[in-house]
Amino acid sequence: MEKICYILLGLLAGVLSGLMGIGGGLIIIPVLVLLFKFTQHQAQGTTLALMVPPIGLLAAWAYYKNGDVNLVAALFICLGFFVGGLFGANLAFGISGKVLTKVFGVVMVLIGIKMIFSK
Repeated sequence: MEKICYILLGLLAGVLSGLMGIGGGLIIIPVLVLLFKFTQHQAQGTTLALMVPPIGLLAAWAYYKNGDVNLVAALFICLGFFVGGLFGANLAFGISGKVLTKVFGVVMVLIGIKMIFSK
């Protein structure tokens, strides 16, 4: 049953990712922590692991066909993300799970407030 729940979580995150460009950080991590009782470190590591395959390839292709993908920007962001992910992961290991969870929550709230009040 747990595997079916993981598939449903992936389906929900995939739909939201394709619809709004969100998924891993805003959907999967909180669900893994709150419903599946993962630690913050486990949730972040698991989410990063699922991004290794070209997870958004089909959704990106749909946007590309519509002219809504900047390939140059995507390439350079990908390069930075590739290296930055290693640095961020190493930083996360030095932070307790409790603090990391609170930092994650604050970041989500600040992003939400910024998006709600932006023009």
